[in-house]
Amino acid sequence: MTVGDRRACGAAGGSTPFLVWPERTTVFAERSMRLVQRSRGHAMGDYLAFAARIAAAQQAALAAMPAVALPDAAQLARSHASGLPPLPARDWPRDGAWRGAVASIAAAVAPHAPEAARATLGAIASWSVDALEAQADALLERTPTGLDFAAAPIVAAGLQVYWTHLLLSTRARVGELGDPVRRIHDDAACPCCGSPPVASITRSSGESLGQRYLHCALCSLQWHVSRSKCPRCGVEGRLAFQSLDPAGSDDAEGGARAAQAAVQAESCDACHHYLKIVHTDRDPQVDPVADDLASVALDLLVAETGLARHGLNYLLLFGEGPPDPDEGGA
Repeated sequence: MTVGDRRACGAAGGSTPFLVWPERTTVFAERSMRLVQRSRGHAMGDYLAFAARIAAAQQAALAAMPAVALPDAAQLARSHASGLPPLPARDWPRDGAWRGAVASIAAAVAPHAPEAARATLGAIASWSVDALEAQADALLERTPTGLDFAAAPIVAAGLQVYWTHLLLSTRARVGELGDPVRRIHDDAACPCCGSPPVASITRSSGESLGQRYLHCALCSLQWHVSRSKCPRCGVEGRLAFQSLDPAGSDDAEGGARAAQAAVQAESCDACHHYLKIVHTDRDPQVDPVADDLASVALDLLVAETGLARHGLNYLLLFGEGPPDPDEGGA
């Protein structure tokens, strides 16, 4: 990850950078390594190891991505003026290169997939262009209608590669015009593509020390949101933290572990939603996607309290369909 240009967000010198950008050469490789690490001795070890192979294949697919159509200066100016993302997930005309990424990822992981998953991977290869595009629409519009949940992680993996490529290619091409990604009207949505976060991460170095960044579920961009307010509804002072070691436990040692847990659920009693938060000062190897996936037990515990999940992880979509943060208001 690389820190964004302060001038792009209009901040004064010495203030917290607004953006942290993914690194083209390592973004998915680091996730793969973390998934391998978390798979050891884990109850979901087999799936975490499979997800690690998906991430490794994503890195290879990103390295092989061809040039694609990018927004021009006029399009960027319009998005900045309107407070909307410049590469909107729901509206951007997708280049067919994303389907090539899906094919390469499916082919790379098929030999290592469980027997039941191989049939799904083979089916993806036989889908028509229209069928694959319809699956992409269902994922990006966050609707369960017609969505193949078994194939969704692979289809989403290709979309993640494509949008990460779009983001980094746009940044490289228009660098002389300033940062192509700026603040939008909705702090809860990615300022590049408008997608929801998968989780948030606290930074542990430089001018971002101790600051919270939301991590986009689609393009891997990270954007700063004050730790004092809910990352979903924006209300301040209503946050609480849960971990797999209950903070209220009579066990003093358990309470200390809860307070210092590397992965927590950050919940808001104003909108009754929660988002995972991972802390690099407590574990420098945490990854928002990998650690969110590896802490599904925490989701189950928090769900018992009646809170709804805000984060979207394409590696683990639930049967009711990908959550849409536009629904169920604050």
